[in-house]
Amino acid sequence: MFELKKISSDGVEAALQKADHYRLLNEPWQAESICRDVLRIDADNQHAIRTLVLALTDQFGTESARRGEEPRAFAGRLTDEYARKYYSGIICERRGMSHLERHAAGAGPIVYDQLRQAMRWYEQAEAIRPAGNEDSLLRWNTCARVIERHPEVRPAPESDSHQPLE
Repeated sequence: MFELKKISSDGVEAALQKADHYRLLNEPWQAESICRDVLRIDADNQHAIRTLVLALTDQFGTESARRGEEPRAFAGRLTDEYARKYYSGIICERRGMSHLERHAAGAGPIVYDQLRQAMRWYEQAEAIRPAGNEDSLLRWNTCARVIERHPEVRPAPESDSHQPLE
């Protein structure tokens, strides 16, 4: 319907600062839009990709979160192996937390599975993290604490269908 206007390459840095700012203002849709504008002219801009992953996952649990696999696809475009693993963990963690915050009946096993996936990603990131970067450990600990504090966040019970008949 509308032809989107392209930003200039000279405006990329300022645009990304604005995207970071909009995320802090809890306006992830604004940050998402800005990152998409940057990626139209610089498809491999790592700052834009990271910020877009965060802006998309900020929207999990809202009507705007219609693109479930899109954050994972963008995380796959990160060129740094540590960043790919770390942001993959963030995607799982945030997906799980969005289920927890909705208080949906029976969501406990979904939350557990998502947090455990996040923890596995964080463990992989931890193994290759840059010196002094404790982010993956901090996120792993957060996931562990959420599981410990919420009794409903447990693995799905084993199915009784494998029990022998009497």
